[in-house]
Amino acid sequence: MKFMKSLLVMFAVLPLLISCVSKKQYDALQAELDAAAKMEEQCAVDISRLSNQFNTCEQERVRLTALLEGRSAQIQQLQDYVKDIQAQRDLTAAQLSNLTVLSQSANNNVSETLSQLDGKDKYIRMLQLAKTKADSINLALAVNLKGVLAKGIEDDDVEIQVDKTVVFINLSDKMLYESGSYNITARATEVLGKIAQIVQSRPDMEIMVEGYTDNVPISSACVKDNWDLSVLRATSVARALQLNHGVDPNRLIAAGRGQYNALASNDTAAGRSTNRRTRIIILPKLNQFYDLLNPELAAQKIN
Repeated sequence: MKFMKSLLVMFAVLPLLISCVSKKQYDALQAELDAAAKMEEQCAVDISRLSNQFNTCEQERVRLTALLEGRSAQIQQLQDYVKDIQAQRDLTAAQLSNLTVLSQSANNNVSETLSQLDGKDKYIRMLQLAKTKADSINLALAVNLKGVLAKGIEDDDVEIQVDKTVVFINLSDKMLYESGSYNITARATEVLGKIAQIVQSRPDMEIMVEGYTDNVPISSACVKDNWDLSVLRATSVARALQLNHGVDPNRLIAAGRGQYNALASNDTAAGRSTNRRTRIIILPKLNQFYDLLNPELAAQKIN
């Protein structure tokens, strides 16, 4: 009740207070109020702009952090491998140093053995550097592919992985082909075009296209069985990369896996959907791999 009485008194007095303010003072106060409102609007705009900039920087930080963690793990793996090799070398040298009585011929043999070990150690280091370079290229390739394919594609439709020395791109059949056929869809043409942009920048690599199916039998006038369908789907993708996107056919390999090498059980609809896929593998050419086994060529490859 006291509060209500206070409000009534305030409302009764308020007109008197307002009437005591001159029009000039009122206009000045109103101008200040309008200026404050405009400043508040400008602050809101600035806050929104800075918030967008902050979100963009935060996304870039997350991406770079993930990239750095991947590289750190690779570096740690190589460092552990080098330590193992060095430990083996030191163990061999220790065993040889424990031999106290050696003939001149034996001494010469030991020196030659140590020299061979040193040469092998250098060769191993060259191979490690070559592997590091290949891992870096594959990691950058995977990052570029994820960046290019990120827009407009559901996570279930595409999967990009780096496995050992190659980059895998798994594409679902519902995105690539018309139902029960090997005809490329319009959406697949767009996706393959994005992939072609990246592989075109790596002319020193080959592209293998592998087709996979589930185990549900299929037979038609054009398709004998699942194995036949998987081959036809692989060749459709390879042909699209060549004819529609200008990929050199000398770099393309088409292969059909049929219902074999399944990723999931074919006993469920979800498992069969997972197994119906096409895999695009970006891998080094075989002659480049064998060149690494030659010490002189290996040294050239890592420069």
